[in-house]
Amino acid sequence: MIINALAFTLLNVGVKYLEKFNVYQIVCFRAFGSLFFTYPFLIKHNISIVGNKVKLLLLRSACGLIAMTLFFSSLKLLPAGTAVSIRYVAPIFAAVFALFILKERVKPLQWLFFISAFIGVLMLKGFDLSMVGLGFLIAIISAIFTGLVFIIIRQIGNKDHPIVVVNYFMTMSFVVSGILCINYWVTPQGWEWLVLLSLGVTGYYGQVYMTKAMQQSETRLVAPLKYIEVIFTMLVGVIWFQEGYTLMSVSGILLILVSLVMNVYVINHKYQKQT
Repeated sequence: MIINALAFTLLNVGVKYLEKFNVYQIVCFRAFGSLFFTYPFLIKHNISIVGNKVKLLLLRSACGLIAMTLFFSSLKLLPAGTAVSIRYVAPIFAAVFALFILKERVKPLQWLFFISAFIGVLMLKGFDLSMVGLGFLIAIISAIFTGLVFIIIRQIGNKDHPIVVVNYFMTMSFVVSGILCINYWVTPQGWEWLVLLSLGVTGYYGQVYMTKAMQQSETRLVAPLKYIEVIFTMLVGVIWFQEGYTLMSVSGILLILVSLVMNVYVINHKYQKQT
């Protein structure tokens, strides 16, 4: 999940640079670049492209495509900090879905840590209540679908190779967004080509490592680690964009880290008692 967070941080930087492009074109390039990795890998290792859990693979792909498209759309309607903050409600939705769908138990103390981690995100990125409207609704729906992605991957488990899961997602994203972006196509210039194609590389590694993490551990342990992406984003902002951060931002980082560590501690303590 740490590798996943780093990869998606780089992806977010690329999307920020490409603000003039329509969301469908950005999604299309991201998917197109990733397919250069997925299909050759599956063919080389003689892994079935169709997979085993076809219905779940298609459902995961559809939910992922909706979540990604809606999030990129929310960035056009909301300040970036607000959109990113809302997106991090996703692990909380994932925990709720895991409770009812996967029958995973979530201890009351863990809910406290989920909430405190999200508060830390708000402290770091900022949240403007005056911006509640269409953009807010789109971002919330995106977070809900992201939470569903976590659960579906968990249900797929080890029945399908992680690359098969990612390949389904990227193939559906490329076909759907490719058709939708025709009427909004803008020809890239110079470095824009490289940045657009890089989205596929960072998106590929981000998806692969998120899929591996979700397949190998319980949702309530893995999903909250997505908050680390916020910290990486802040560091990139300082180094690449010379952004400054206040005492409130630093406090938010500490709250996120403490919440993540305590959540892991509670889970490990429970398993130690069981064994």
